[in-house]
Amino acid sequence: MLRPIKNKKQHASALERAYELMQKKLKPGSAESDELEVLSMLIAAYEEQQYPILPPHPIEAIKFRLDQLGLTPADLEPILGYRSRVSEILRGKRKLTLEMVRNLNSKLHIPLESLIVRY
Repeated sequence: MLRPIKNKKQHASALERAYELMQKKLKPGSAESDELEVLSMLIAAYEEQQYPILPPHPIEAIKFRLDQLGLTPADLEPILGYRSRVSEILRGKRKLTLEMVRNLNSKLHIPLESLIVRY
């Protein structure tokens, strides 16, 4: 019987059962296939609650996006301002303003959650 996962022991048991089910060749729509699907959702919900993944620090998010796009810090000048300002931001000496956050989000498509510090 499937139930919400509330502790580590139940989590371990659910993982074990999911592994067992994944080792079988399940037919879509079968009872065991449905069980695996629901069990996966329960495991994911428990893990999201117990082991949340925090968004990266804004500076790390900016550097990561620059790397993804093959850009350099100099490419941030039209978005953030003068070279010295870009340097100060990337070294953590200056905070992002609301306008900078909006520009980074709209021009480089960096998620707002990654640009707003909640620490």
